[in-house]
Amino acid sequence: MRIAVPSKGRLREPTIELLQDAGLGPETPGDRALAFPCRNAPVEGLLVRADDIPEYVQDGVVDCGVTGMDIVRERGADVLELARLGFGACSLEAAVPNESDVQRVEDLKGARVATSFPRLAHELLPDAELVDVHGSVELAPRLGLADAIVDLVSSGSTLRTNGLRSVGVLLESQAVLIGPREPHEEAVQLAGVFKSVVDARAARYLMLNAPDESLAQICALVPGSGSPSVIPLAEQGMHAVHSVVPAEDVWRLLPQLEAAGATSILLVPLERMLG
Repeated sequence: MRIAVPSKGRLREPTIELLQDAGLGPETPGDRALAFPCRNAPVEGLLVRADDIPEYVQDGVVDCGVTGMDIVRERGADVLELARLGFGACSLEAAVPNESDVQRVEDLKGARVATSFPRLAHELLPDAELVDVHGSVELAPRLGLADAIVDLVSSGSTLRTNGLRSVGVLLESQAVLIGPREPHEEAVQLAGVFKSVVDARAARYLMLNAPDESLAQICALVPGSGSPSVIPLAEQGMHAVHSVVPAEDVWRLLPQLEAAGATSILLVPLERMLG
């Protein structure tokens, strides 16, 4: 099976790391490498431009590929989203100079909007006059080429540096695994493996000891993926509680568990999570 991997940019290393965490054992590609094998599976990675991956998948050059959701939408390729991968998060946003009177996306009707995403911008801002720009889109208002821009935003620091402010999110994006409209069985299986890794990254396995008098309160705090496992301990009046909890809730959850009487609290990363 061949999988297209971004040859450079912010999606390259996370994609190779995902292949590693999924157990495929990818060989570390050099800076000039065009392809790399995987030690643990009959999978070959092809390093290509992220912008070209939708067409590679659509035309059957590769069996599946990893690229940004925004790129898939912009290229208009006839492909199927197999899995969302949980990295490369960004948003396509409309932005205007700080001194502009525009406050909402709806206010851009009839405005000149510079973008390097003409297909998406036309779809999402049909009433705007588009200016196709390649390169530093943020400079277009300062140069008098446009009243606003549509561009990808991660942290917003680039907008602020160039005296711009967002007036609305048009599209949320992240890295996705894509396949042809009728994907091969191996690509569907790989999507399931990827999803198990992505889900596990967002969770932690929690283990703690709880006295009988606090057991109900502690179990109410850690429902996790279902009812927590409660196991009697050799020490009279004590139980062990095991549960899977969202990683983003850990900072809030631990002080609450301690206050409720939990002891010997352990948090363990997960490798895979199925079901």
